[in-house]
Amino acid sequence: MELRPAVPADAFAVARVHVRAWQVGYRGLLPAEYLDSLRAEDRAARYTFGRADGPRTTVAVDNGELVGLATIHGAELCALHVDPAAWGRGVGRALIALARADLAAAGVTEAHVWVLVGNTRAERFYQRDGWTTDGTRRSDTVWGAVVEEIAYRRRL
Repeated sequence: MELRPAVPADAFAVARVHVRAWQVGYRGLLPAEYLDSLRAEDRAARYTFGRADGPRTTVAVDNGELVGLATIHGAELCALHVDPAAWGRGVGRALIALARADLAAAGVTEAHVWVLVGNTRAERFYQRDGWTTDGTRRSDTVWGAVVEEIAYRRRL
């Protein structure tokens, strides 16, 4: 598996992974009609990879196929998504390890990530990686959906 910075040509493949991960991972947590309406074609144009002042996205490529992504900005892990077909193969662990290393290299000493309330799979993943929560919650609008999230933090 190769981990590398995302480039503009990755936009559709990233959007496809992002949509698939939401559609499977958030099933039962967000309305089915909303999840079923998500389309990679609609999302791809929103990505701005390669900008020096914006978020940094790393992609995981396995056997020529983009299977995961992690996005960091400031002290935040903004996104970590793996195609459900690649779950359990270590893609998420590799991406989060590199994201932590990149955050630390940028001088971040404590990172945070917001997790959809009720997403026990993600909570277990972050807890196994040493992230903890103090119970801080927020309501946010992501991709047009109002979501309830809980904060996780980790010392780097």
